Amino acid sequence: MSSPNFSSPHRAEVSAPAAKRSERLRVCELSHAFQTAHGDSVPIFDRLDFSVGSGEIVSIVGRSGAGKSTLFNLISGLLTPQSGRVEVGRRADGGEGRIAYMLQKDLLLPWRTVLENAVLGIELYRKVRREDIERARQMLARYGLDSFADAHPHALSGGMRQRVALTRTLLVDPTLVLLDEPFSALDYETRLTLEDDVMELRKQNGTSVILVTHDIEEAIAMSDRVILLGGRPACIEDNLDVRLSTSGPRTAVSAREAPEFRAYHSRIWNGLRGHSIQHAGASA
Repeated sequence: MSSPNFSSPHRAEVSAPAAKRSERLRVCELSHAFQTAHGDSVPIFDRLDFSVGSGEIVSIVGRSGAGKSTLFNLISGLLTPQSGRVEVGRRADGGEGRIAYMLQKDLLLPWRTVLENAVLGIELYRKVRREDIERARQMLARYGLDSFADAHPHALSGGMRQRVALTRTLLVDPTLVLLDEPFSALDYETRLTLEDDVMELRKQNGTSVILVTHDIEEAIAMSDRVILLGGRPACIEDNLDVRLSTSGPRTAVSAREAPEFRAYHSRIWNGLRGHSIQHAGASA
């Protein structure tokens, strides 16, 4: 398993054969709490239950403090749930499923070049091959970073560093990708490009994706389903199947132009506001 201090992918230790072959992830009756310095138990989740299908993109939205990042740590195996199960489904050929976790920060290693950082995830599993290097160079070129392959991270802007981090995440051919606000620091054009890349990853490889984001538009544009988390302990307050009528293939841009887009946006926004108003009234 890789270190939790950087965003390279790793094998999930919490897996079980009970997960259906059509599911890449099943969260079953998950409960977890934190202990305060005074010894009090603060519940985060109480019997949370959901699944992610093969090739499905699911976004999780919620107010700050809803436990979204904690959920990712539980799914990835960085935290052990106090009760319940996290089951990671196998590949179509029966091989072990693989989770890749991309954090908000790029956490590139400053002493390695851009290319060396890009293939770092592969190194955690096996020896890097010539075809891995070529594939990494092709992906970096797609993001306009081919001329920086031999540079070090200090020479890159924040957006460029995050594109290297995404390259590192995708190069390991994961079955499930966890994205924790990965595009929030990027300019709008780059953000749309990377949203398209994630959607294309699903189309080409059947990779499943869970995205944590505060950007409602991003959640709707990219996802087959949006889960709204709220409350304490957190529960699923809404679960939206996103079906958009687009002109031509669904992309980050065409999705935002779909006639149904604003209705989905209003439903999620109102759900977030309703949660906020409820707690404001309770604390008054």
